[in-house]
Amino acid sequence: DGIVIMKDGSFRAVVACQSINFDLMSATEREGVEYSFQNFLNSLNFTIQILVRSQRVDIGPYIDRLSAIRRNNDNMLLGVLMDDYINFIDLLSQEANIMDKSFFIVIPYYSSADAEAIVNQTKNLFKTFSRKAPEVTRINRATYDKAIDELNNRVESVISGLFQIGIQSVRLKANALNKLYYNFNNPDTAV
Repeated sequence: DGIVIMKDGSFRAVVACQSINFDLMSATEREGVEYSFQNFLNSLNFTIQILVRSQRVDIGPYIDRLSAIRRNNDNMLLGVLMDDYINFIDLLSQEANIMDKSFFIVIPYYSSADAEAIVNQTKNLFKTFSRKAPEVTRINRATYDKAIDELNNRVESVISGLFQIGIQSVRLKANALNKLYYNFNNPDTAV
């Protein structure tokens, strides 16, 4: 259902957000975005976690695709230009660490009012893995259904609030959550 059930029985939904280029905005636009973001945060009646993920980008497949296009090209002038471009991109990728940034908002739901008091214990969505034997968390159907409804409402609230700022966002489904967890916990193989 696109949710994460934590060890303590609380629930999480994750929303992926596109970025906006704040540096290219005029002073008036910046003030508008800041004011809208402030209003968005003030409108929330639940906590959120903002996660910024930087990941190294592998340029190899792009260079391979360009080389294949170059081999199949008969135009000599275009071939010389493509060779220069391929060399430039290859040199750039070796000298600079090319990174991709991803932005996420983690939205929690606690099944009881008391559980919200232990937010500090479960704040970080990605620090929940351990080498100990897994503990089984049991949740009844009524609690699960209520959590789904409440998370759906919270996600819609966050998505509409971000849309008013000019940020496109989407809720992550199960496959995207699996990829996010894999990439986060296996940074060497997730390039």
